[in-house]
Amino acid sequence: MAKNPKIGSTQEHLAFSEVHDGVVITKNGELRVILMATSVNFSLKSEQEQNAIVFAYQNFLNSLTFPIQILMQSKKLDLGKYITKLKGVVNTQTNELLRAQTLDYIDFISRLIQIANIMDKKFYIVIPFTPPPKIQPTGGFFGGGKKQSIEMNMADFNNYKQELKQRVEVIINGLGSIGIRSAALNTQQTIELLYGIYNPEEAGKQKLIEQENLSGNIVESEIEKPEESHE
Repeated sequence: MAKNPKIGSTQEHLAFSEVHDGVVITKNGELRVILMATSVNFSLKSEQEQNAIVFAYQNFLNSLTFPIQILMQSKKLDLGKYITKLKGVVNTQTNELLRAQTLDYIDFISRLIQIANIMDKKFYIVIPFTPPPKIQPTGGFFGGGKKQSIEMNMADFNNYKQELKQRVEVIINGLGSIGIRSAALNTQQTIELLYGIYNPEEAGKQKLIEQENLSGNIVESEIEKPEESHE
């Protein structure tokens, strides 16, 4: 009897292994910190202000000694919960004038959503850090040779995190000179961001619980369990 083919887990396709203390740890041992940043309405600035922003941004990029990734997340704004909350206010409203105005406002928002495609845009900066590889001797063909591998314990992680913290401060100060405020995401916020990227439909319907409550026993699918040998 032919054995069932082994079905890989979803985690095998993810580029990261875990999120610890606000730091994303990739499967190859690299670290990432994600910052959320505000935006600047460039078109509303005067020509002099625009030139100043471009010049400051140019100086900011030229001052960096490490790479960064700028990510923009754009998705349709969901106002369903907001409208439901307003309807609850209408049901408890005792002032008829305020009740009528709230109903008009609900009708306006509902029609606006149908006519216009309102998008919610968020901006992120990903700051990387690659730990120095540790050289390990290997047997090789002639018994010599060396192999590079990335190993990390908690002490190493804390040291690398301090290096990342310095990079975060450089980015925050540099963006601040342009008028952009930014802050590093904590563990819960990072998990929610990654969850929303990989599960956009589920993220819009169901919110994640707090990360402290995410630990639990591993549930293994029946089709992923190895077949028991019967002698």
